[in-house]
Amino acid sequence: MPIHQRAREAGIFNPSEVALLGRVFDKLKDEHQSPERREALASRLLANYLAGIRDEAELLSVSKLPLGR
Repeated sequence: MPIHQRAREAGIFNPSEVALLGRVFDKLKDEHQSPERREALASRLLANYLAGIRDEAELLSVSKLPLGR
């Protein structure tokens, strides 16, 4: 999964943070998405988390929107 790989590569997340990101990513992804779209979704999710959004419901909500919106 891109989000787990991205989080591990960043090396700044503890296991509970990776679990949170994974749960949100799993709720947002679509099995019909291309690998590129999933990669963009993972990047958007990480950007929102790094911007300080830690609440799972809020992270899910804002990560549905394109960055900068």
